[in-house]
Amino acid sequence: MGTLTYDVVSTVDFDDRALAHLEIVIASKFRRNESFNFSWVKDPAAGSGRTTIWMHPAIPLVYEYKGSRAPSINREWLDALMNAANSFGGLQLVPEPKDKS
Repeated sequence: MGTLTYDVVSTVDFDDRALAHLEIVIASKFRRNESFNFSWVKDPAAGSGRTTIWMHPAIPLVYEYKGSRAPSINREWLDALMNAANSFGGLQLVPEPKDKS
């Protein structure tokens, strides 16, 4: 289970594989100096609900992985995540599609 820490205050746990894909999408947006909303559904154990944060390149962001190996990257998932990030709704962790390669 990986962790994304935003502005050194908010910490959210994501599976390492999902976190690796989110990192690539977020870094791509920030390289273009783009800000966007990022939303996720809370785990029922954490009280359910949905959280949205405003992602901006000037706000500190830390990715911490629990595993020592980098997961393989699914290009189809990156495309789906980037499409979400570029939409009016902003980035959301969409289900991983089957890798066609």
